[in-house]
Amino acid sequence: MTTVTPEPLPTERPRGCPFDPPSGLRDRPRLSRMVYADGHVGWLVTGHALARSVAADRRFSSRHELMRLPVARAGFTGPLPPATPGMFIGLDAPEHTRYRRLLAGKFTVRRMNTLAERVGEITAECLDAMAAHGPGLDLVPVFAQAVPALVICELLGVPTDDRERFQRLAEAANDLDAGLEETQAAMEELGGYIAGLVREKAETPTDDLLSDLTTGDLSFEELVTVGTLLLGAGLDTTANMLGLGVFALLTHPDQIPVMREGPEAVEKAVEELLRYLTIAHTGVRVALEDVELAGQVIRAGESVTIAAQAANRDPEKFADPDTLDLRRDSAGHLSFGHGPHQCLGQQLARVELRVALAGLFARFPTLRLAVPADEVPVRRHADIHGVHSLPVTWDGE
Repeated sequence: MTTVTPEPLPTERPRGCPFDPPSGLRDRPRLSRMVYADGHVGWLVTGHALARSVAADRRFSSRHELMRLPVARAGFTGPLPPATPGMFIGLDAPEHTRYRRLLAGKFTVRRMNTLAERVGEITAECLDAMAAHGPGLDLVPVFAQAVPALVICELLGVPTDDRERFQRLAEAANDLDAGLEETQAAMEELGGYIAGLVREKAETPTDDLLSDLTTGDLSFEELVTVGTLLLGAGLDTTANMLGLGVFALLTHPDQIPVMREGPEAVEKAVEELLRYLTIAHTGVRVALEDVELAGQVIRAGESVTIAAQAANRDPEKFADPDTLDLRRDSAGHLSFGHGPHQCLGQQLARVELRVALAGLFARFPTLRLAVPADEVPVRRHADIHGVHSLPVTWDGE
């Protein structure tokens, strides 16, 4: 019998195609052995059906202290520390369930859809600023970062003057090249600001989510952690999805007309962009007991990395998966995860993406890249995929 040597997680994306997963990842079986940053030997899942199975199976834990890092971060390779109070993404039931129930009702489809009008107003303000500047600018700070930053700051009750600071801190926290001290400093600065905001909201509540949370049974420490988590997640992920999404559309100009065909077409188009780009690459679970999966036994204590970017390109789930097709039915993609830890803010992200992208291409029908596509600086070593900048231009009025 041939012995297969476990290999690290492939991370190098193919040159010239910034939207495709790492080529080595696509070559791996749907379930294979993988060596982690600290030498731990666990598993890698690339198949769509297996990824959904692991994400939904409560025999696999999300507890931080059990996890191993799939790739090394500067200055840190070992197991994660236990989740702090309120860090619900690093907990299992019943602790996770408590937070989930508290927050889920505040991010329902209905409630997020009611925000569409306000998201439209914020988008229009950003597009007005673009028009006032004139052709030739970096779309990232004025649009891709600005729209979600203004939305999440308003939702949580954070002064909009602080949005650039939060964007910088969120990027630092997700930079795999940043040292441990730099990452911790960014998180501490963000947490310190939220702590002051929580005290202010508790004393003088306003009409926002953070004020609403202070009236519940969360402790001060839990409120700070939850607020920091929601703010960071609401900024960096959607900002990068907008930037990379526009980049993808501008390099597939035949697809852009779909964005002007009305709400149903835009809704389907956004789901396809989410599938095709999969900006959140991976998730990790740890077996709490021996689990048989695809003919293999995952031993208790072994880590399993779910490669969502590969699962979303699985030809057994999506025909011709490497083609961006805004008219395809992309239901079932794993860009927001699956199971009990599925992204809490997914409906908010969907509303922002639909409104902002449709508004952009309606307002600037001649929008195009101002540099060759291979000169656009891509975030190649970060937890969240995206672009550092996106130089664009259009025909002046």
